[in-house]
Amino acid sequence: MTDELKKALDIPGVTRPIKVLIVDDSAMVRSILQKELSKDSNIEVVGTAPDPYVARDKIVQLKPDVITLDIEMPRMDGITFLKKLMKYYPLPVIIVSSLTPKGSEIAMEALELGAVEVMCKPGASYTVGDMAIELIEKIKAVVHIDVKKRKPQVITKGLLPKLSLTKTTHKVVVIGASTGGTEALARVLSVLPRNSPGIAIVQHMPEHFTRSFANRLNDLCDIEVKEAENGDSIYPGRALIAPGNYHMIFRRSGARYYVEIKSGPLVSRHRPSVDVLFKSASQYGGKNVIGVIMTGMGKDGAEGMKMLHDNGAKTIAQDEATCVVFGMPKEAIALNAVDYILPLDKIPEKILELAQESD
Repeated sequence: MTDELKKALDIPGVTRPIKVLIVDDSAMVRSILQKELSKDSNIEVVGTAPDPYVARDKIVQLKPDVITLDIEMPRMDGITFLKKLMKYYPLPVIIVSSLTPKGSEIAMEALELGAVEVMCKPGASYTVGDMAIELIEKIKAVVHIDVKKRKPQVITKGLLPKLSLTKTTHKVVVIGASTGGTEALARVLSVLPRNSPGIAIVQHMPEHFTRSFANRLNDLCDIEVKEAENGDSIYPGRALIAPGNYHMIFRRSGARYYVEIKSGPLVSRHRPSVDVLFKSASQYGGKNVIGVIMTGMGKDGAEGMKMLHDNGAKTIAQDEATCVVFGMPKEAIALNAVDYILPLDKIPEKILELAQESD
């Protein structure tokens, strides 16, 4: 086990795997997850539970470091259980849900209540192998999070004071985020004015979940927020979010910026990939682009941000203190790809400041 993992588990001189409890009403899902997670020597599945009542007893008995939680279960639904868990025994929870519109809506609520990640169960477009690799990565990332100190704030419209933009701008903004990004994006977008620069966003999130996320943000913000469709224009007062399981490519035709939505192989181990968005924005937007990389595990977006930076774009990274996981920003900073390192609440005003600068 690495020194980093020892430190994360706060057990000086002791080596042990990350203890995981699987909570799902499907015996097949529990069996598959247990088998796949147990292949990694840094993870120990200490138990499984078919419902929250069994899970409650096993949490007390086994003291897991991380829980995977289904949200549609008998006896007690996952949302009710999550509320109780975060109040009395907070620890990192990864929601593992079905790819349904209803499931994605509930998953968004779970993130607002304190769950740290959401992902989908294996299906037609998501193999067991791919799902297991991603879940293992997420478990290793979220075990670092001190959930007791992290208190997600449910943001409502008008909660945060709005910023203003004094003059029109031809600049455009591209944003990449992953773990913790749903909350971070809500805090950034909800304070932007109606005439803010056009925005294109990649948030690592499964198919269908991005539409629910975009709809929630649209209700919250003064700007329009929508899940991107092929050919959608990027213009002031609009934010486009890449649909889950599809790459979003930044394009230009004359003075018009727009996005292309397409499938394709994973890039930087993700689809959608922040690198795909950033690299294409560098190619077609150049110094007219403002690049922002926020909380998330891994290094997706670092190379793309370096390309943006080297082609004259201004770049911003969220600082370590306000990140849920300081992975993606850290990698971009290490490549000398970042002009400004800022706490989350300072990012919106810096975006507007840079948008109004003359070339």
